[in-house]
Amino acid sequence: MIDNPFYSHEFHGDYDLFSVGALDLEDGGTIPDCRLAVATFGQLNAAKDNAILITTWYSGTHQTWRDIYIGPDHALNPERYFIVCVNQIGSGLSTSPHNADGVNAGIAMSKFPHVRIGDNVVAQERLLREHFGIDRLALVLGGSMGAQQTYEWAVRFPDKVLRAAPIAGTAQNTPGDFLIAQIMREATQSDPGWAGGEYRSNADVFNGLVREAHIWGVVGLSTEFWKQEVWRVLEFETKDAFLTGFLEPYFTAMDPNDLLTQSWAWQRGDVARHTGGDLAAALERITAKTFVMPIDEDQLFPVRDCRAEQELIKNSELRVVEDVLGHLALFGIAPTYMPQIDRHLGDLLATDA
Repeated sequence: MIDNPFYSHEFHGDYDLFSVGALDLEDGGTIPDCRLAVATFGQLNAAKDNAILITTWYSGTHQTWRDIYIGPDHALNPERYFIVCVNQIGSGLSTSPHNADGVNAGIAMSKFPHVRIGDNVVAQERLLREHFGIDRLALVLGGSMGAQQTYEWAVRFPDKVLRAAPIAGTAQNTPGDFLIAQIMREATQSDPGWAGGEYRSNADVFNGLVREAHIWGVVGLSTEFWKQEVWRVLEFETKDAFLTGFLEPYFTAMDPNDLLTQSWAWQRGDVARHTGGDLAAALERITAKTFVMPIDEDQLFPVRDCRAEQELIKNSELRVVEDVLGHLALFGIAPTYMPQIDRHLGDLLATDA
């Protein structure tokens, strides 16, 4: 176990840890005591029909959702809904390689088992049912890897999901996206300080994490972001200052093995494994009213990939979000971003399901 102060209440605010017990994993192995870091907002009503589940993206936690997406002036209104944001396994807050201790000590660091999107969803379903008594969700949503989990929920537990909003993500990861994640993994693992995953501190892998941050500068942001010098609006004087002042500090604070756990799952996100590789058959299982919400300048999950899947989902709509930041628009930096998200989610929540 490594002490990393970034993964603490000081940086992420209030959250609770819930154990869902031993979690047997799709690819073999077990997490002996799977603990999920959970932030909740609002109150569950007596009928237990006002619950919304938010799933988290690569490198992200509930923090951005709390700060940007949730509030009485947003569609995700805690005065109306009980909102549960579950940090995925490997997020650094839930059970992860760097914080595995106690009965989990045997899977710490390089020994951490492979975790799939489906493993996260199985753990989340158990959490909601056993700890909150929730059997049906008014809405499941998430961005990027959270979108992968949203699709998994809608395919795996169709009777439990009334509405779904996958934002900037796909149900089946593409070969190109797999390679992008692989390059990020190699950037981290090529640092001698990684030491086969047995480093003493995330600081030992600083250079590898810097290289990953730079890759995100290429694929996480759009070409228009750089062409229009949008970093100036963010009060950086040069593009290099943006890299060293924004992207690099974001990633170098994190744990390398935690990121690698998440990216392995990201690479293999695919609901078609439930139907022998038939994506159309998998998406046909979805009964939730679904708004597929790609970002127009996203290089990781472009609109064309999201549209092709949306067309296979009955009772669905394509709602394109316009934002020059591309994939990293998810952080809600542009003032035009959240009004679009709130409009689409508001429309979705207003539909009968």
